[in-house]
Amino acid sequence: MTPVRFLRLLHDALACVCADTEGRSRIAVIAEGRPYRYGELQDAAVRLAAALRANGVRRGDRVAIYLPMIPEAIAAMLAVARVGAIHSVVFGGFSAESLRSRIDDAGAILVITADGGYRKGSVFPLKPAVDAALTAAGSHVEHVLVVKRGGNEVDWIEGRDLWWHEEITAYDDQHEARGFPAENPLFILYTSGTTGKPKGILHTSGGYLTQVSATHRDVFDLKPETDVYWCTADVGWITGHTYIAYGPLAIGATQIVFEGVPTYPDAARFWSTIEKHKVTTFYTAPTAIRSLIKLGADLPTKYDLSSLRLLGTVGEPINPEAWMWYHKNVG
Repeated sequence: MTPVRFLRLLHDALACVCADTEGRSRIAVIAEGRPYRYGELQDAAVRLAAALRANGVRRGDRVAIYLPMIPEAIAAMLAVARVGAIHSVVFGGFSAESLRSRIDDAGAILVITADGGYRKGSVFPLKPAVDAALTAAGSHVEHVLVVKRGGNEVDWIEGRDLWWHEEITAYDDQHEARGFPAENPLFILYTSGTTGKPKGILHTSGGYLTQVSATHRDVFDLKPETDVYWCTADVGWITGHTYIAYGPLAIGATQIVFEGVPTYPDAARFWSTIEKHKVTTFYTAPTAIRSLIKLGADLPTKYDLSSLRLLGTVGEPINPEAWMWYHKNVG
């Protein structure tokens, strides 16, 4: 593979999976129990890439993404990469001020958000935070693309705000992924800012995409034809970028994406999801494990977790007590 084509690695992988009817029908993402197939995900990314181009996004431009954990978040990242632009995903739980600082620092010209997202059975607003951030920022943002997720009313600025569903249906699915140099920037991700001003970390495409696909194949031993993979992170963090948005898709895997918290509608949400979808690879944080132990140490034993064959933890070192409980009770 020549260096100029490295940025197309993921899109080539998706195209390969989608090259025939069987590939297009393979499940890429299961979200809220609804399967999104590779063909659907590819079509959404291609149409959105065409919409981004039509709205002035070009190679090297920055696009801020402020979305809940829904398949559209992944499609948005893929579409931005497809046109050679740089995405900056901001965790959906961050405030308008945190969002403003990241939009300003990156110099984003377009923001992708939603009217809201679901958490503990109710809708939490997202677009109002974008509106507040842009009012305070005096930014370069020209358009705000809005996913209709929560069905709640939002303020609307004509000429700036655009509905996602209208934009992606306005363009066909013929947008061609271009080749760019291996070191073409892929994304900027900001540190949390707990020790000062958030710092933007720039990742380029070639080495990053090679590493994430290799670790899924060799470290996670992920087998696309038989495994169901679940990383419980948010795409607003590097784990979500690597082990949700890019790695699993690059090798054609099937994965779970969940919105909300692991304790709603009850404390057994993780275990019931594993049982329902026959998850084989489970990747979560020690903090989540410790909280679930407190909420019901015996809960996992009430569910059939026999499908699991590999467990992982991420985000911080896991303490021995939590690991032994995880190993004994989960798999």
